[in-house]
Amino acid sequence: MWTVCGSKAAYRQPNTVPNRGRGERMAQPEERPITVEFFHDALSAWAFPFSRRLRQFVEHHSSITVIHRVYPMADSPDFFSRLFPDPVAAKREVVMEHWLEAKELEEDERINCALMMERDFPYPYSIPNALGAKAAELLGGQVAHWEFFDRVQTAHLTECRNIADYQVLADCAEQSGLNREQWLEAVKTEQVKAMVEEDMQVAERYGILRNPALVADGRFQLPGDCRSILGFRITTEALERWYADVQRRLNMGYQVFES
Repeated sequence: MWTVCGSKAAYRQPNTVPNRGRGERMAQPEERPITVEFFHDALSAWAFPFSRRLRQFVEHHSSITVIHRVYPMADSPDFFSRLFPDPVAAKREVVMEHWLEAKELEEDERINCALMMERDFPYPYSIPNALGAKAAELLGGQVAHWEFFDRVQTAHLTECRNIADYQVLADCAEQSGLNREQWLEAVKTEQVKAMVEEDMQVAERYGILRNPALVADGRFQLPGDCRSILGFRITTEALERWYADVQRRLNMGYQVFES
């Protein structure tokens, strides 16, 4: 059917299709189980609203299993000094351009640009929060990873605390239900470091370039809308469309012709 969008006409695919003229309707395809790898970094202002969006989506699609992957954007304390003239300029651009854009486009009042600009510490780098998330995962699995990640994002983007400080991250671990001392021990281990390195290698194999990112069943990547430095904006509409495409592909199968 055709609908009018502004000054243009657009074709909208019906939800069901008549079955060969008999007046019948095709059954809705089976919703197959899928594993979704969620790549993220707590520094990302775009991951903040998207994590909440994905949680809500998963609540309505029990077929989805989420695996959390850390994807550190700023891999060292001097990352931003390589991009900007000085730490002050780096913080100003990241917060007053990239944070502000995310806040306005997503209409997310939790993002507190003014408060972060009042803080006197340099803009954090990614490795501490990545190690922290994997320490949470080691102690409590995927559920603990997600709880920790969301709590750290709140600390970073709303409370504007220094999430490169391990004591701040330990507070987040404790507030997300983990034992503080166990987390502080776990975050120092070679096992946790190896878990971070493994996620970074997986991201490289998939060709992940921006944050946040989703990959379904190790094959199907969700392309978001490129925003700011290394950022993806993933809307509810994009998530729903991608999920439907993945389900359609899984139900149709993929046959390779033999020579």
